[in-house]
Amino acid sequence: MKKHYLQWAVASVMLTTWIPSYAGISFGDPNADTGKLTFSGYVRGNYQDKDYGEAASDEKIRFDAAQLKLDYERGKLFGHAEYRCYQYDTLCDFSTLVDGYVGYQVNETDQWLVGMQPLAFGPGRFWNTSLYGSINTTAGLEDVHNLGLNYHFELPSSTKFDVGYFALDGGHYVGTTKDSGRYSANYVSSNDAPHSELQEKNMWVGRITQDLLLGVEGLNTQVGASYWTSNIENKTTSETGHRNAWSLFSKINYGNLGLTLTGGKNDVSNKDVFNAQASLMGSYDTEYYVSNKATYYTADIGYAFKEVKHIGNITPYFMYSQYDKNQAGSKDSIRNILGVSIEHKKLALTAEYIMGKNDPFIGGNQNSLAMGDDNEWNKLLNLTLFYYF
Repeated sequence: MKKHYLQWAVASVMLTTWIPSYAGISFGDPNADTGKLTFSGYVRGNYQDKDYGEAASDEKIRFDAAQLKLDYERGKLFGHAEYRCYQYDTLCDFSTLVDGYVGYQVNETDQWLVGMQPLAFGPGRFWNTSLYGSINTTAGLEDVHNLGLNYHFELPSSTKFDVGYFALDGGHYVGTTKDSGRYSANYVSSNDAPHSELQEKNMWVGRITQDLLLGVEGLNTQVGASYWTSNIENKTTSETGHRNAWSLFSKINYGNLGLTLTGGKNDVSNKDVFNAQASLMGSYDTEYYVSNKATYYTADIGYAFKEVKHIGNITPYFMYSQYDKNQAGSKDSIRNILGVSIEHKKLALTAEYIMGKNDPFIGGNQNSLAMGDDNEWNKLLNLTLFYYF
């Protein structure tokens, strides 16, 4: 599969000559008329060792990605933008906007966001601790950033709500594919003529979370649910399908121990005469099919060791994720990750051992998330070093 070594990460973009503190460079005052502007980001290098049942060709240390973030504050107004640059063959041969929004802080808890932003679906932007991400990230359910409007508000009972409308997906930026040069996994148009052209529009997303007060010191527990409904425009057949997805989740933190559980169902109709069982999605300059109907799960557990002697923070974690396809003859897709992250001042090292089955990014192919592939386990050792500025 094209560029199957690429990663799902919290990753990203452009190089800078300034190397100040971890918090970036700030100009101005948030209470002044001109406000406060902060530049920050990172560059990162990567090493991978693959066990895909065949000889690997890229076992070397290489520059992987860079990130630039801009944050603005002025009274109750704020804004955020993030752009990322990746190197597959040459510098920035794939680059993309991740976020670009403005917001208004109504009060201490309530706010509006307008622009490119994460969808309030599932327990948060990330359902797990890993850098690479779960199989449900690849399936376009976790860490999805689209263009729209979201209102977040909270009640005194520790009940939190999000209601959002997203007119369009995240869009295509710089890459070699026709429509998959993007950060989020969205429905896309293909480089190959026989495939239908799909685009998701008019997305309504709602989420409710409730903090549970159990009276145990150091224990924080949250449960919640979210729902996502949208139109899937099939430009080839000139018909409109739909997506209806829901998720249930729970987050438990006890001291430095954290556990997040997420499960739900994805139900898509693409009105496609070529393939009614799966739809073409794209991200990170790669396109692949995803089964239209599935039950999915993600479980993540981690423990943070804070300020370990002269090292810093050390967090070991384990993530299990599965996309369980509701289609006869298809093979379920699984991605498990055992990892550890180490933070020391402006440096961070993430080491992950990734095990994937029917996974398009771990030794799989374009149909791995649809019907499946050889149903064998593939493994990847992924080491990533960050330098933050």
